Amino acid sequence: MFPRRQNGYAWINFVALLCLCGRTASQLTYTISEELNKGTVVGNIAKDLNLNIQELETRDLRLVSSYSKNYFDVNLRDGNLFVNERIDREELCSHLAKCSLRLQVVLSNPMNAHRVEVNIMDINDNSPAFIENTYALNISESSLTGERYILPVAVDADVGSNSVKTYKLSPNDHFSLDIQSSGEHGVSAELVLQKALDREKQSVITLVFTAVDGGKPPRSGSLQIQVNIMDINDNSPAFVKSLFKVRVTENAAAGSLVIKLNATDLDEGINGKILYSFIKRGNIDPLNMFDLNPETGEITVKGKIDFEETPAYEVRVQARDQGMSSRSAHAKLLIEIIDVNDNAPEISVTSLTTPVKEDAEVGTIVAFVTVSDKDGGTNGGTNCNVVGSVPFKLKSNYKNDYSLVVDGPLDRENISFYNVTVKATDEGIPPLSSIRIITVEVSDVNDNAPHFIEPVINVFVKENSPTGSVICKISALDPDLHKNAKISYSLLDSVPRNIPILSVLNINSETGEIISLQSFNFEELKTFQFKVQATDSGVPPLSSNAIVNVLVLDENDNIPTILAPYSEHGSVNSENIPYSAEAGYFVAKIRAVDADSGYNALLSYHLSEPKGNNLFRIGTSTGEIRTKRRMSDNDLKTHPLVVLVSDNGEPSLSATVSIDVVVVENTADIQTQFRHVPMKEDNFSDLNLYLLIAIVSVSVVFLLSLISLIAVRCHRTDGSFSRYSAPMITTHPDGSWSYSKSTQQYDVCFSSDTLKSDMVVFPAPFPPVDGELISINGGDTFTRTQTLPNTEKVGYIGSHILFLFLVYKVSLNMSFQMSYYF
Repeated sequence: MFPRRQNGYAWINFVALLCLCGRTASQLTYTISEELNKGTVVGNIAKDLNLNIQELETRDLRLVSSYSKNYFDVNLRDGNLFVNERIDREELCSHLAKCSLRLQVVLSNPMNAHRVEVNIMDINDNSPAFIENTYALNISESSLTGERYILPVAVDADVGSNSVKTYKLSPNDHFSLDIQSSGEHGVSAELVLQKALDREKQSVITLVFTAVDGGKPPRSGSLQIQVNIMDINDNSPAFVKSLFKVRVTENAAAGSLVIKLNATDLDEGINGKILYSFIKRGNIDPLNMFDLNPETGEITVKGKIDFEETPAYEVRVQARDQGMSSRSAHAKLLIEIIDVNDNAPEISVTSLTTPVKEDAEVGTIVAFVTVSDKDGGTNGGTNCNVVGSVPFKLKSNYKNDYSLVVDGPLDRENISFYNVTVKATDEGIPPLSSIRIITVEVSDVNDNAPHFIEPVINVFVKENSPTGSVICKISALDPDLHKNAKISYSLLDSVPRNIPILSVLNINSETGEIISLQSFNFEELKTFQFKVQATDSGVPPLSSNAIVNVLVLDENDNIPTILAPYSEHGSVNSENIPYSAEAGYFVAKIRAVDADSGYNALLSYHLSEPKGNNLFRIGTSTGEIRTKRRMSDNDLKTHPLVVLVSDNGEPSLSATVSIDVVVVENTADIQTQFRHVPMKEDNFSDLNLYLLIAIVSVSVVFLLSLISLIAVRCHRTDGSFSRYSAPMITTHPDGSWSYSKSTQQYDVCFSSDTLKSDMVVFPAPFPPVDGELISINGGDTFTRTQTLPNTEKVGYIGSHILFLFLVYKVSLNMSFQMSYYF
């Protein structure tokens, strides 16, 4: 039952087909009349979709359409779908029996799409009208009763029952109407002569021809017909049949023959000569599409025939003789156009969500896609899909309506936008297709933590460097965008733990510059470690850490220190030698140490002798003073010597000690500087036992390490050794060794002092951190400090053997030194 509304008398018929399957679409169908007043309610969207009124606003209900006007809108307070713009069916769907508007109802959270189809019913708002205001008809007076004369048809913009349904003729004595129904092509009328004409009584008859539509109330339009009574010619032409049917393929070439008409006339001469012509009816002029040869009756193609514009043509043709009072016959020609697949599908896109977040879930709707094809039948069937490998796909909503949805993971850091190619193909032979490219941008989310190029950063700082200097600049990268890629830096804990890192260093949170808050002393602190954290500004923020190794580089800032007995404060340093001393006689041994390390602690000894004194010499590296020759009577009895002890730093620092060497005649007067000389014992002492145990232990450890290393290395393939070149070991005059190969070089230095046996391994030059500076001090101290690095870990077996050998040698040296001092 259709409810009647006061304004517009709108008939509204609601048919709802709702299929809810997860996120699938459904369709609502409404039927309304055209020309409804603005605000007329079409139906209740909330009720028909089983939605609460509150959901309309919370889920952001929207209407999406491809029309230029917003014909409908939704009241979010009560869910009513109402008319928003005047709807003129004739404007929207001219000459179409069915007129409908298609809308998309889109809901968010979750995203759902529903199709709404509103059928527009015609109302009788247009009156029938004729193209001409008057119509002239010439009829011979000899015309027989029952002859028929075709009359113009009226045009009514309305359709269905509101179109032209019948014709009326004003009352007269001679003519009546014969109304003919052509089914879907409407009705037509012919003027039938009911009573013989007499030109002498009445030469002109004026009739009123009225077209009436089927509306309630009906509308009508009139045409004045002027019948001119002609004389003489008493035979009319006649067609073979009153209805001709022919089929023509669309896009037929110009000049193609459609049909050849055939009419005859029993008259002879000029009264029997027939000329053919088209009769224009309504607003369709057949002369625009076809040519008619007036003499032969051949109809050929003239214009472009398009099935999509007009699937069939109904043409009226006339055969007229050439008599003085020419007579004519009429026939109907129905030309049916055969469709060919000459139209590719059309793709229209309505974008909804762009850009799409890179963490969008599978199934998220990106855009709506509608495919249409102007061809009919099989040629108008379409298939649509996404071409290429992209994380998107088309999901069918209803017939030719699709949703472009996310079909895989998105990563903006790899691909920031996609050109999604949508291809639609019809089912014609051969099939036609069209392509539409949809650009989908991907927006960033904070899914990447900052990362450092190197997880371990080695920083070299010279000792005594000024406070406030930048020791290094830390940099991290974040592939995200904008605030998700804005990085701030901070300092974390340090190793050793007793160093308060924030009191030693500071970091610029924006630039990553690390600034020293104090000056470093290599002798107090050689190395320390801390962590740097890089945090982005995303929500939630992501962070990563890097380890920073700070290695303090030694500077030559300590002078050598003379050891006892010559370092005693206020003591007079003197030594006695016999007059009979031979060349090379041992006089004294100077011992010194340096608080620095490496070359800065490598000491050399020299004599600052008066001119002409060439009696004594000193070992550059040992510090032993010996005679160069035998004494002579010309030599002095007392020889003052100044010993200069210099280190190897840049610049070099030095210390001096003075010794007076006294020549005595009696050897009994010579006193040794060592008061406690160990006595040789025949028995095996505890000290010897300890020494033997130490030597055996060191030797066993060395042999086991060497055997294990060789076994592990030999287990590898031969190719693993081919990367390394043969090493080379070089000795130097100052007592140092150099170990070198193609990728690295080490300098090994031994201190000349018996009280401080240092072995120092220097990578040269300074490559990235991985090497070690190993200092083995005499006495009971063993320190192993990570210092200057090498480019790669020593991978060659010779370097390991050399290292083990040096450790072994120094360990033995330490054992012998301990036994010596005891």
